[in-house]
Amino acid sequence: MPLYQYESLNRRGVRVKGTIDASTMQVAKETLQGQGLMPISLTEVGAEGGGGFTLARLFEKPIEAKTVILFTKQLAVLLKSGVPLLQAIELLTEQFDGRFRRMLIAIKDGLKSGESFAKELARYQKVFPNVYIQLVKAGEASGKLDYILLRLTDYLAGTEETKKQIKKAVRYPIAMMGVALAVIVGMLTKMVPSMRGIFDQGGKALPGPTQFLVDCSDFMLNHYVVLSGIFFLLAVSFVYWRSTPQGKYQLDSLFLRFPPTAYFSRTKVVVQFSKTLGMLLESGVNLPEALDIVCNIVDNKVLTGKLREAQDKIIKEGKIARYLKETAIFPNIASYMISTGEQSGQLAQMLTTVGNDYDVELKEYTEALTGAITPVMTFILVGIIGFTMMAIMLPIMSMGDLAGL
Repeated sequence: MPLYQYESLNRRGVRVKGTIDASTMQVAKETLQGQGLMPISLTEVGAEGGGGFTLARLFEKPIEAKTVILFTKQLAVLLKSGVPLLQAIELLTEQFDGRFRRMLIAIKDGLKSGESFAKELARYQKVFPNVYIQLVKAGEASGKLDYILLRLTDYLAGTEETKKQIKKAVRYPIAMMGVALAVIVGMLTKMVPSMRGIFDQGGKALPGPTQFLVDCSDFMLNHYVVLSGIFFLLAVSFVYWRSTPQGKYQLDSLFLRFPPTAYFSRTKVVVQFSKTLGMLLESGVNLPEALDIVCNIVDNKVLTGKLREAQDKIIKEGKIARYLKETAIFPNIASYMISTGEQSGQLAQMLTTVGNDYDVELKEYTEALTGAITPVMTFILVGIIGFTMMAIMLPIMSMGDLAGL
């Protein structure tokens, strides 16, 4: 059913804005008039996927994680205040725009037709991950949707913060490598060619470092089209390879072979697994389903395989700590804490504690790793510039010595 956005005057002459569902614009006008409102303007608002293609939609921003977090938090507050779910969605529709607004309109229409909230969210799994949908489903079944949405808000915010820390750690060395590459290309294509006249004046063989620099410059200037094409093909090939299951698995396996990245990958899995499983169990999701959800959100495919093996054993025998320890992913302290929670009947709470503790450790390690990379990359960059300047100055100094003679 189409949705119409209206602006009208009430019986006291006050302007009122809102939206209304109606089969036609005429029906919408009559409905508003029946409510004692005098329509001033009435515009149809397209639902998600409706209204056809428009240029404005092409340039719309994708739905960001912070938008989902804000929606979840506001919905939790409204539900906790006693506002019914359908009415809460209607109110929140006015707070957003673009794709997210159209999505909420479609969800609202689904709720009006009798569908569950979780089922409607499942239509948009690119926006709402499986863990979100399953928790909403558990919240609807238990009647604690407001509480679970508040937990989800904290979980999503924490997950997004961890992602930002990881991106920051990866982005810095890539940026430094880009700077180093730009400096090298600039020197070889601009500085060295401009110095060729000076180098040739001496009439003598150039020093080894200088000759190497000149050869590299000539090669780059003579084959820059081929080099650019090779670089482009390598970049595209790498992106494609990384997107394939086999490429993703091989890259994750490579990360586990180096101590710094191996520790990072394992600790990240401990955080993802523990925090998510703890929240799912505490929210009433059964263990087999919770384990399946958690294994699906783990990033490293090599470690996912180990967790899948443990998952089958855990479901058969019900011993979580024992089989998690066998994966060699979880540190001994983490396995002991989970075992303690299992024995005391506080497994969900202990899993959350383990996840929070290692989340702090992961952030500290990320900051330390970023701090350690800075001097290394600076040293490399200074070394490249120093070598280039030395190679340029050697023939000039040699010419000065000859002039002195």
